Amino acid sequence: MTSESDVTYKQTGELDRDPSLMAFDDVQTALHTSMAKGLSSDEAARRLEKFGPNKLKGKPPVPKWKKFLQQFQDPMVYLLIAATIISFIAWIVQNNMAGGEKEAVPVDALVIILVLIVNAVLGYLQEAKAEQAVDALAQMTQPTCAVLRDGHIQRIDTADLVPGDILVLSEGDTIPADGRLFQVASLRVAEASLTGESVPIAKAPATLEKAASLGDRKNMIFNGTSVTQGTGRAIVTSTGMFTQVGKIADMLNQDESGETPLQKEMARVSKLLGIAVIIIAVLVIAVLFFSQGFHSFEDGINSLLLAVSLAVAAVPEGMATILTIVLALGVQRMAQHQAIVRKLSSVETLGSASVICSDKTGTLTRNEMTVETIISPSGRTHLTGTGYAPVGQLTDSQGQEISNDDVLRHEARVVLGVGSLANDGHLVKATDEKGKDEWKSEGDPTEVSVIVGARKIGAYRAERFHRVAEIPFTSERKRQSVVMADDSNDGRLRVFAKGAPDVLLDYCTRIAVGGQVRPMTEGDRQDIIASVEALSSEAYRTLGMAYRPLGDARSLDEIEGAHINAAGDAAELSEHPEIIEKDMIWAGMVGIIDPPRTEVRASVAQAHHAGIRTVMITGDHPLTAARIATDLGIAQPGEQAVTGAELDELEGAALDAKTAQAHVYARVAPEHKLKIVKSLQRQNNIVAMTGDGVNDAPAVKSADIGVAMGITGTEVTKQSSTMVLADDNFSTIVEAVKEGRGIFDNIKKFLRFLLSSNMGEVFTVFAGVLLAGWIGLREESTSGIVVPLLAVQLLWINLLTDAAPALAMGMDVEGDEVLNRPPRNVKDHVIDAEMWGDIIFVGIIMAAVTLLGMDLYLPGGLINDYAFKPAAKAYDLELARTMGFTILVFTELFNALASRSGEESAFKRMFTNKWLWMALALSLVLQMAVIYIPWLNTAFGTVPLPWHSWFEAFALSSVTLWLTELRKVFLRARSRRRAAKAAVTK
Repeated sequence: MTSESDVTYKQTGELDRDPSLMAFDDVQTALHTSMAKGLSSDEAARRLEKFGPNKLKGKPPVPKWKKFLQQFQDPMVYLLIAATIISFIAWIVQNNMAGGEKEAVPVDALVIILVLIVNAVLGYLQEAKAEQAVDALAQMTQPTCAVLRDGHIQRIDTADLVPGDILVLSEGDTIPADGRLFQVASLRVAEASLTGESVPIAKAPATLEKAASLGDRKNMIFNGTSVTQGTGRAIVTSTGMFTQVGKIADMLNQDESGETPLQKEMARVSKLLGIAVIIIAVLVIAVLFFSQGFHSFEDGINSLLLAVSLAVAAVPEGMATILTIVLALGVQRMAQHQAIVRKLSSVETLGSASVICSDKTGTLTRNEMTVETIISPSGRTHLTGTGYAPVGQLTDSQGQEISNDDVLRHEARVVLGVGSLANDGHLVKATDEKGKDEWKSEGDPTEVSVIVGARKIGAYRAERFHRVAEIPFTSERKRQSVVMADDSNDGRLRVFAKGAPDVLLDYCTRIAVGGQVRPMTEGDRQDIIASVEALSSEAYRTLGMAYRPLGDARSLDEIEGAHINAAGDAAELSEHPEIIEKDMIWAGMVGIIDPPRTEVRASVAQAHHAGIRTVMITGDHPLTAARIATDLGIAQPGEQAVTGAELDELEGAALDAKTAQAHVYARVAPEHKLKIVKSLQRQNNIVAMTGDGVNDAPAVKSADIGVAMGITGTEVTKQSSTMVLADDNFSTIVEAVKEGRGIFDNIKKFLRFLLSSNMGEVFTVFAGVLLAGWIGLREESTSGIVVPLLAVQLLWINLLTDAAPALAMGMDVEGDEVLNRPPRNVKDHVIDAEMWGDIIFVGIIMAAVTLLGMDLYLPGGLINDYAFKPAAKAYDLELARTMGFTILVFTELFNALASRSGEESAFKRMFTNKWLWMALALSLVLQMAVIYIPWLNTAFGTVPLPWHSWFEAFALSSVTLWLTELRKVFLRARSRRRAAKAAVTK
């Protein structure tokens, strides 16, 4: 063997040419190996050191500390950090002022920091929990493979495989690298995980004449696929990241995921709040400076504290934490529906999806080949039931079950009986973890489907026969024949054959009609060919069945003209098919297809009702793809699949025009899937991409939300996704859409509540300072600026009395009505102009009633206090602040009831959310505590209120609810007028 120093192929281990276009002798020479002996152990060790292990390189794991710090990368958090810094600076300056009021610790700053830490911990723990759930779904992979080294077959770790190794394949093996085949025996490989092709591919070592797509490279094997039948040997041409799977993994590393719509919207809201805080603070300080002037350093410090108060009032400190908790609760509910979300911010995104791009094999279909139709000489019948469970009925074209004495049932039994005997597959019954029976296939899924069909109608007779000899299926022969001894009939021999109907038909001279065998006519042949074409046009894979009794022969040497040893060596017999495969009797044919999941059609219809377009993208045949898409309601009858070759010719506007209309794509490569997703995203769609195979991974990662299959999905795809379906069920996606929309609605509710409440706080501070002289707000001992509410009081409202109701709103359970509307436009904001109007309207009301309540307790204001409160003649700023503090809390509690809908009355479904009422009660108790517990009085600058003040606070704050209800009446009327106008226009 040539040493490594003479190797002429690339330093990466790849060949300079496409190995499928090279003769295997040339591949052997180029890779300096031996098909007869393989590499030597020493040479393999040298190559392993040079080319590295046969593994996919993933991104290095993110350290836990870095994951924790990533939780702080949020614009809302930045605002809170800025407020903390200002508050801390003000605390230092104030404590160093001579004669100033000392504060032992910076309470405001510490509280905000605590909120930030709590939010980060919650986000980190939830995402870690999701990662653990995904890891738990990881499937075991075959760690070793058989290779020829030093002239002997040995098993090695797949990681030790190197270019030039001779890979020895057998049925059931998972292929660990890419390779060029040079020897096969009935070799068939399932490549669905890479190409999307649902039917195992028959392999042949012949050199290809021209370059072909992965699915058509029949002389190649690929990493991650599996052998379903036969044996073979191949020269390993590439390993690790240089395999087809590795190239896809490299594409994933280059394609970084962007922000989710929710992240973008929250960043926008945070930016608006930040700008608003700065503008309001500058405006207030400027007005104060020009109207009153700053006469001392203390006035400057008071202005700085006012800025902190405005920042605290404007920024809902608990928003980030509440958002995290609401998303986490949504994640838990989705997990109950078998949808595991790996990233919190992605929970809402699926609810916004306008297009779901789905792989076919294993996602929309069961990835279990099934016999659906049988064509025998007397007519066509249908077999119900899907998958490998042998449960179903034989029916006619009207769906009526065919009786036992009907000739069609007899012929169907013959067809399936022959197919189950000329068969190398096995159907195995097992028990799952819950004790429920489940059926699994061993071998070629197509062959197993025939066994299942035979069992359904009682045609399985394998126990009566034992195999004597075999002429195996090859890609050139396109048929398989077996010689069986009938143990129930004195061991007489029979031939059973199956294969491509047009090929097998050439070896048949007779036909079995109604239990009688007669010569086959030319008309019979034409009818059979027409039936083959009809089944093919319906996207069925056809398989013909034939048989032949070998007279009274009890051994192979008794067959006329056999001239072979009576031992019946199958290998020797395979060299003489002309002896066995002649004068056969045509029994009929079956139509086989990978059937759609039974529940998917309803889910597709539900998604369509919700305004979501479902698109099928597969590597399968265009005819098969169009048939499945039509059956599921994804495509209209007659709609043809767009092929990968057609996509290659389209770019820009032409591509976008095609993807805007197409519902089914076939014969596509990974780069085509990525191209489709990008095109749909350019059209302002929120794209969800589902998939299970390695070929789906780039598009899954590129989509707005990638959905991987948890059972059949490859690890590459799972790690690329944002959500994993634990049950591989497309219907789970619709449930996730419903949950996502409900989460979005809940987010809008508590955003409306929090922002309108904070707007009320801002307006209270803003108007209270500017109108201090009008309402009698002053500090008797000084002439400086006096704020109506302290920063710590505003923090109390935001963190405690606001937080519980907002969180309860996030737990509202939405019904199916959320699927009765189209998905929101990607350009629409969570907080639109109308919602901002609602926020400002409520904020003004809250500020007005709060300041009015304070004026009741302040002499010299707008209201004649002596007429209403003779006992409150003395100036008491703390009492007035406590009253305003309490009224503001109460207005926000009433606002919580009103904020559950922008237009719907608060009195409709008022008591459906028990958590909200519990939260309101908790907030009331907390407010009473801060007013009547002495040490809390000191911390928050409050004093106990007389009993009548509670009635006044309740009456004034309820105005918020009543005026909001009046506004909703107007909005509902306007919506009805718009709907009526739109109906007339249509």
